[in-house]
Amino acid sequence: MSVLIEADLILNNDESVYHICMRPENLADVVIIVGDPKHLDDITKHFTNIDHSASNREFISITGYNKGRRITALSTGIGTSNVDIIMHELDALANFNLENREQLPVLKPLKIIRLGTTSTIQRDIPINSFILSTHAVGLDNLMYFYRDADKIIDQNLTQNFAMHSQWPESLSLPYFINGSDRLIKRFSQFAIQGITATSPGFFGPQARYLKLDPADPEMLSKLQSFQFGKYRIVNFDMETSALYGLGGLMGHEMITIYAVIANRVTSEYNSNYQTVFEKLVDLALEEIITD
Repeated sequence: MSVLIEADLILNNDESVYHICMRPENLADVVIIVGDPKHLDDITKHFTNIDHSASNREFISITGYNKGRRITALSTGIGTSNVDIIMHELDALANFNLENREQLPVLKPLKIIRLGTTSTIQRDIPINSFILSTHAVGLDNLMYFYRDADKIIDQNLTQNFAMHSQWPESLSLPYFINGSDRLIKRFSQFAIQGITATSPGFFGPQARYLKLDPADPEMLSKLQSFQFGKYRIVNFDMETSALYGLGGLMGHEMITIYAVIANRVTSEYNSNYQTVFEKLVDLALEEIITD
């Protein structure tokens, strides 16, 4: 049975996990994560009562009830590095005895739903619509640090994209990982399905160039033009590959859904996107309470 040393799983003085400051009893089975802490208000305003609230850096966690369903809302900040933190600490809360640091004999899967905003890279996807990530293509290299990642990587998509893109050898090879089939089916009725490209940065890694020149000037067009069966890449983010990859290895259900606030092809941008994000929250919460 796996036993964690103190340096690997750091606990605070109150026995909460180090970064997100939660104890096992503070965690609901359903977790909604957002990047921007301000988006938590759009979720928690629906809670009728709250039994946990903690804040540490960009990590804010609030657990409460919406129409009788207990939900944890958690902000992660930006990037796969932050998702690496929260996924391990959430899994530790769900599946370890923190007193003796032993893994529990029966593991509990969490439902983890990420809600965010995004820009699409496909002309036909309108702003103010919603995107559901069937897969993430990791332009980062996080999952290469974990053994058995190859078991959850979609090899067909990965190999076909490698041939299609002639990806530069100086960059880590992109890898494709799917979300949770059950949650995809559950939430697909109000969202456009597609692949999300998870990048390790906002500018160059998402083909935005201000002063610095691109290493691969064709990167955006390679992503836009990739098609494998019914699958195509529709947007960028900076978190989903870590969410899908780590969740897949740990045995959790994960899905990411976005409000589309910009189109990179048409240059449209909705600067007043709060309303469309609130609508996304409403739709997601309705599906969660009826699940």
